[in-house]
Order: sequence, then structure tokens, then C-alpha cells
Amino acid sequence: MTKQIKLAAHFPGVNNTTVWSDPASGSQIDFASFEHLARTAERGKFDFLFLAEGLRLREHAGKILDSDVVGRPNTTTVLAALSAVTTHLGLAGTLSSTFNEPYEVARQVASIDHLSGGRAAWNVVTSPDAWTGKNFRRGGFLKREDRYARAEEFLATVRELWDSWQPGTLVGDKENGVFARDPGKFVHSGQQFDIHGEFTLPRTPQGQPIVIQAGDSDEGREFAAKAADVIFSRHGTLEDGQAFFHDVKRRLAAYGREYGELLIMPAATFVLGDTDAEAEEHARQIRLQQVRPATAIQFLEQVWSRDLSDYDVDGPLPEVDPDPDAEPLTWGRVRHEKDQLALARKWRAIAEEKKLSIRELVIEVTARQQFVGTPSTVASTIDEYVQSDAADGFVLVPHLTPTGLDAFVEKVVPLLQERGVFRTEYTGTTLREQLF
Repeated sequence: MTKQIKLAAHFPGVNNTTVWSDPASGSQIDFASFEHLARTAERGKFDFLFLAEGLRLREHAGKILDSDVVGRPNTTTVLAALSAVTTHLGLAGTLSSTFNEPYEVARQVASIDHLSGGRAAWNVVTSPDAWTGKNFRRGGFLKREDRYARAEEFLATVRELWDSWQPGTLVGDKENGVFARDPGKFVHSGQQFDIHGEFTLPRTPQGQPIVIQAGDSDEGREFAAKAADVIFSRHGTLEDGQAFFHDVKRRLAAYGREYGELLIMPAATFVLGDTDAEAEEHARQIRLQQVRPATAIQFLEQVWSRDLSDYDVDGPLPEVDPDPDAEPLTWGRVRHEKDQLALARKWRAIAEEKKLSIRELVIEVTARQQFVGTPSTVASTIDEYVQSDAADGFVLVPHLTPTGLDAFVEKVVPLLQERGVFRTEYTGTTLREQLF
């Protein structure tokens, strides 16, 4: 049976994707940019727009990283505003389960679901470091395993609040006004939260807004299999995508869930050209713009915990090893491998095998899943990934804001529609109906 492709658009706030120096690059904070990308995604019949969010601007050697957006408006505020200028597009925002409270998040997401007519989604993330926690007076208070325990109970509690209002509870009466019959009383007593009261919002159009989970760790995969509707992941090859797809889907049965109840949507970039060769060259130039010499050195210093500014970015990796005992130079970035010496050995092996300079290595190890070629090539490749169970769809991350999605919608989407693997019109009224 031919699968229907799911597509989302990503407007990143913490990223190394955007090419700031391109003349076509626009504002990252003006509402007009958010509106343009959202309207473009809706014109392309995308499932949802996805906003990332950082809770603190990342720093390197005491300075804000140039890949972070300074002055980014609050995610829920932007999504609420976008609900007024879109009709069908889902609106997904990132909210941390580490530095928020269930009641607060439940109200925020439910409010967007009401305002949008049932198009809200919440990307549940855990926030990892004490440095970010200082903004919340909680620096260092949760270990990794505790963050996931909190996240699991956090999500369960939010869903209890959403379910606390039964359908038909809110009653309208012209003479007596609007009142609630048996409003949303709740009682939750657990290891992480002990709360009780009344939820202020009635049941939303979706009942349960869509829940997205981002993470490739074993804990993240298990959390997604148990509780998420969509998992946002990152994989660079067809084979890696298939392995991740089947690993996560096989976990569903343990929680009484069906194969199709969790959608796997990796992040992906794309570059289009009139020929495949032209697109490949354009992609190469984009990666060089994304990983400038200073960016490459900063990335390496994150692992080495040493000042490497005297090294030639077009030369080999430093012979000196990382200093795992030194104070980190970078704050706010997640280290996916805690063993710095092992990671350095791994990178040296890659650089030696492929004869890569520092800059070329950073480009290699930071690359996302990327679709490069003519519109026909890109459409064919995306379809191949979905039909061969490497994904259910993709969250596309354009390298230009806000116009980066325009060409994809104009040139690739019609080809996917001609293949019969992507909608030509929206059919559902809520995001849940569109996705499932």
C-alpha cells in the first residue's frame, strides 16, 4: 500500500542551518517572517509549522554564538498570532518539561488549540544543563535519568488536565450567560508533581493536542513509543533511517499501541537546482557558508576544551588531545558523547580516512539529512525514503528565512502530488485528523 507523505516546515531559533550572509536572508524575529513561512507551508498543504526554542542564548568563550537568534519572540505568542493568519496548518511549539510546570504548559497549548480550531502541537523536550537552569534558579538539579522521569510524568499530568473537562460541560445560555457544569477538577499526586484544583479551559477541539518528541537516545525512543504522536529525529542515510524507524516502531506494542500511531519525521534540508550537478555545487557552497572558519574552530573547541584559534581551519586536526578536566568553553550546546577523548579519536579516524581538514570534518559531522538535486530527483528521493520505511515524512529546514521554502512548494510539492503520495487539499479540520 502506497504511504502518504507527511511534511512539516521548521523555523529554527537555535541552529547552524541558516545562511545569515546570503542577500536573500531576512529577519529571524519579525512577525512578517513567521507569517511568510507559515503561509508558504499552508499553500504547499504541509501538515504543520514547527518552532524550536532555546531557553538561554548559547555562549562560547564568553560571547554569544553567532548561530543563535537574539531577540526571538516567545514561541507560544508567535503560534497564537499565526493561528489568525492560517486556516489549516498545524502549529507546533517547543516547550521544556524541565523548566516549566504542567498546569502552565497545559493552558498554553490548550489556548493555541482553541484559538486555531484544533491545530496545536507540543514538542516535549528535556533541558540538559545547569547553565540554562540558572535562568530558572534550578541549576544542576536534575540528572539525565531524572529529566526523563519528570518528562514522562509531566506529559501524563498535562493530559490529565486536558481530559479534566468532559465534552458538553460548557453551556451557553443567552439569559444566564456562559457557565460550566462540573468544570475541570483535577487531582494528581505523583513523585514529580502533587497538584489539585480546576483547569480553566474546556476540552479543546482536538481533545488531546498532538505531542511531538525530539530525541534519538534510548530513553527518548522509549518515551516516544509510550506517549508521543510524532518523533522528530535526525538520520543521514537511508539505512540509518530504516534502522531507527523499525527500532522505534517495534517498541509500540509494549504500550498497546499500533504501528501507525507514531509518525517518524526526521529533520532534513534540501537544495534544488536545474541539474543534479548544479544542485550539488550549490549545496557545497551553502555548507561552506554555514560552517565559516570561526564556526569550525568554535565547534572543535567545544570538544577539545582548549583555545584552538591559532590552528589553520584548512589544516589537519590538532595533534594535542582534548582536555576533559578543563572548564568548558561552550555553554548551552549539548554534548552527544561525553567522552571527549573517544570522540576526538573517532573524528581523527574520519579525517584520516577521508583526508579532511578541520573545516571539512566539521561539515561532515554536522550534516543533517539532505535532499539535493533537481525537483524531480528530490521528489523521487523523499518518496523512496517514505515508501521504504526510513520515515513517515520529513520536517524540512530551509537554509534561508523566510523565503527558503518557496521553491520547494512551487517545484517539488506538485511532483509529489502527481505521484499520488501527497495531498492536493486539506481534508481534516484538526491537525490530528490531518496526520492520522
